Amino acid sequence: MRITSTSCICPVLVCLCFVQRCYGAAHHGSIKVTRNQTKHIEGETEVHHRPKRGWVWNQFFVLEEHMGPDPQYVGKLHSNSDKGDGSVKYILTGEGAGTIFIIDDITGDIHSTKSLDREQKTHYVLHAQAIDRRTNKPLEPESEFIIKVQDINDNAPKFTDGPYIVTVPEMSEMGTSVLQVTATDADDPTYGNSARVVYSILQGQPYFSVDPKTGVIRTALHNMDREAREHYSVVIQAKDMAGQVGGLSGSTTVNITLTDVNDNPPRFPQKHYQLYVPESAQVGSAVGKIKANDADTGSNADMKYTIINGDGAGVFSISTDKETREGILSLKKPLNYEKKKSYTLNIEGANTHLDFRFSHLGPFKDVTMLKVIVGDVDEPPLFTMPSYVMEVYENAKIGTPVGTVTAHDPDAASSLVRYFIDHNTEEDRYFTIDASTGTIKTAKIFDREETPWYNITVAASEIDNPELVSHVPVGVRILDVNDNPPELARDYDVVVCENSKPGQVIQTITATDKDNSANGARFHFSLDEGLSLNPNFTLRNNEDNTASILTRRRRYSRTTQDIYYLPVLISDGGVPPLSSSSTLTVRVCACERDGRVRTCHAEAFLSSAGLSTGALIAILLCIVILLAIVVLFITLRRSKKEPLIISEEDVRENVVTYDDEGGGEEDTEAFDITALRNPSAAEELKYRRDVRPEVKPLSRHHPSSSLDSIDVQEFLNQRLAEADLDPSVPPYDSLQTYAYEGHRSEAGSISSLDSATTHSDQDYNYLGDWGPEFKKLAELYGEIEPERTT
Repeated sequence: MRITSTSCICPVLVCLCFVQRCYGAAHHGSIKVTRNQTKHIEGETEVHHRPKRGWVWNQFFVLEEHMGPDPQYVGKLHSNSDKGDGSVKYILTGEGAGTIFIIDDITGDIHSTKSLDREQKTHYVLHAQAIDRRTNKPLEPESEFIIKVQDINDNAPKFTDGPYIVTVPEMSEMGTSVLQVTATDADDPTYGNSARVVYSILQGQPYFSVDPKTGVIRTALHNMDREAREHYSVVIQAKDMAGQVGGLSGSTTVNITLTDVNDNPPRFPQKHYQLYVPESAQVGSAVGKIKANDADTGSNADMKYTIINGDGAGVFSISTDKETREGILSLKKPLNYEKKKSYTLNIEGANTHLDFRFSHLGPFKDVTMLKVIVGDVDEPPLFTMPSYVMEVYENAKIGTPVGTVTAHDPDAASSLVRYFIDHNTEEDRYFTIDASTGTIKTAKIFDREETPWYNITVAASEIDNPELVSHVPVGVRILDVNDNPPELARDYDVVVCENSKPGQVIQTITATDKDNSANGARFHFSLDEGLSLNPNFTLRNNEDNTASILTRRRRYSRTTQDIYYLPVLISDGGVPPLSSSSTLTVRVCACERDGRVRTCHAEAFLSSAGLSTGALIAILLCIVILLAIVVLFITLRRSKKEPLIISEEDVRENVVTYDDEGGGEEDTEAFDITALRNPSAAEELKYRRDVRPEVKPLSRHHPSSSLDSIDVQEFLNQRLAEADLDPSVPPYDSLQTYAYEGHRSEAGSISSLDSATTHSDQDYNYLGDWGPEFKKLAELYGEIEPERTT
């Protein structure tokens, strides 16, 4: 089958078809269509029944955006088997078959029914097959071909990132790169010039230029000054078809801002300034401002102001306001119009951030002259001192002079001054002042021990102008007078031991005085001279403002006298001296040998031993509880039941009768009768008949020597071990009684207890040798033994 197309609209396609026919379908995606073609199987050679082949081009082209009234012709399918009689039917399948692309099943002509857009889909893959119209059998294998949508220039270039905002430093060199813009075109870049974009500048010349191929925007002038023009709006156009006539275009805007550099020095608008400052201006206050202009912005306009010379450099200072970039002139010293009426200052303003690329435009600083004129002001009175300190004795009479303050008018008029006290606090009412002379006097009687210091405020104003007032602080110290007698520093608890010796110090006392050290720091102690000589105690003045109390005799007795009273006289060293009398109470106490107090009163004996009333009650209560426990224990022991076996020597065999009806002699649940076995039968361990033993029996044969040497202790230990290992014993504690009869009996036991509870394998033939008395017993056992053996 051949696939032909009428869309080969250029000679290139004709040449390609010729090349395909010469070199085969392996190039450029062509297909090979033959009849009776077999598949190539791996490991086998390809077999062709017919050597004739038809080589055709395997792709069609269709123009996009076709707007004609009729369907657009795409191409034609033709099979070598088609004789033109209509027996061959052509079938088209694949992408868009039947909807976008339709085929004439008789002629094989393919048409496009819709307008296609290459930017949405570039190609379609379809399958063609020729079948016999009568038998519906394929005449050839299915062939695949491609219909490509051929591009036309229907998309204009677009700037996806615009508009742009960009900056470039001012004064940049010509050709400095600013920004690269990129436009995209949705057309096919591999076909024609539909997607070949060329850039041009529509607005922004002659300041900027654009590279037509790369879209890089550059500066086009030297020394572009931000201070002359800061913002530029540049319009860039992108046109396809390599910029030829008929191409589509798109544009974008680039907003370019010149950034500042320090290329402008600061300049003062004037070379001379004049400033008026009143002499009443406060030290440290701002008295004026000055500013140098700088065309730059940001840190490039930062500057610093300094006073470089002038007669006012020591009186004024200047600082820089970082926000407003102004120079703030402040006062360092007070002004006095009467002494100096004007000052001259030379002020410099200089940039702090320099750019050495533009140093040729400098210097980046400027100087101006500032003349400061001091204004005359009617000033308030001026005190001769910034503060006053005065003194007065306590207890002084009302009206006693304390001191004098002095103020004068600093102006040339020298007006008279009037004084008064500001009654802002209660302390200001304790003093008065003479309005003309400034003499301060007391208005009450002071007590230094109550308030030692007073602070008042004295004001002075001009008589001609009472509104001009100045103030001064005055401190009044109250001087001490010896008006308080000394007293004991505290209440002393003086104790003397019964075993004290003469001359022993029992207490050291000291005193206090409300007066200051000048009138009360030196104390003298003595016993009251009005009384007779004390035979018990004496007082020694230590000359260090303390005194010691000493004993005068040996041994004191609490029973005779337990308290002594000792009057002490204390005097100070003031002028005149003052004294007071105090009485000390001395208690007699019993002490240890090392001097520690044991007790001072008879009723305190228990306390000295460390026992209180509550502790004694607790001890007595514990004793009563212990006695009750002992009595209860004895009572319980007496009421304890007597054991079943009254006498330890009664070792006879006992038959215990239980009032029940069991299962006969096989029932041994009530009482294990094996507990009464004779130790001579201990050579083997017997087990209950009704319980299957779970432990291995002990050795059934014991040497006769072990039976001969057995004693009671070994017998009991053996029975205890058997009871512990026997799984048939009851789960509760039980009393087992063993009637021990000794050993070495030649006759042995004739008890039937053993035969009733155990299987015996003993030979009883020896009973016949015992005489006629045991004949019947020998016959009985002689008959039973064969049965048991059987």
